[in-house]
Amino acid sequence: MKKVWTYIISKELQEPELRVLRDLGTAFVSGWTAHENRLEASFDIFEKRIIVIRVNEEVASASGCSIDKLQHFMKETEKKFGLELLNRLLVAYRGEGQVQVVHSSKIPQLLLENKISENTMVFDTAVYTGEELESWEQPLKSTWLKKHLVKV
Repeated sequence: MKKVWTYIISKELQEPELRVLRDLGTAFVSGWTAHENRLEASFDIFEKRIIVIRVNEEVASASGCSIDKLQHFMKETEKKFGLELLNRLLVAYRGEGQVQVVHSSKIPQLLLENKISENTMVFDTAVYTGEELESWEQPLKSTWLKKHLVKV
């Protein structure tokens, strides 16, 4: 099974910053271990707005200490780039031909302004496995954000 972690990038990064982030992430996962066992892991940036980290748990499983290392890396990355990665109230959705990121508190206003709808595709960043990642893009009406849909 592949274990997955996703992190929404709070602000748009320029290509040079994305390259540095990609290099740092790749270096981190290439040396990432759990109980002195090297993890078979990958670091990707999806459409410039979502970090996706995968671990092949058939080789070695991520454990508490290795997950702590990942969280420490993410906190350091937030500081280095001046962004949020650990804010689980950020929402990534498809809009205007690219992935948009907003705080979940902005969803009602975007709905009211018809900038998004119940059919807007939203990324479920609470996915846990590689299998779940295959269907992580869902219409807003099928996500926890459906609570903001009000019949007028």
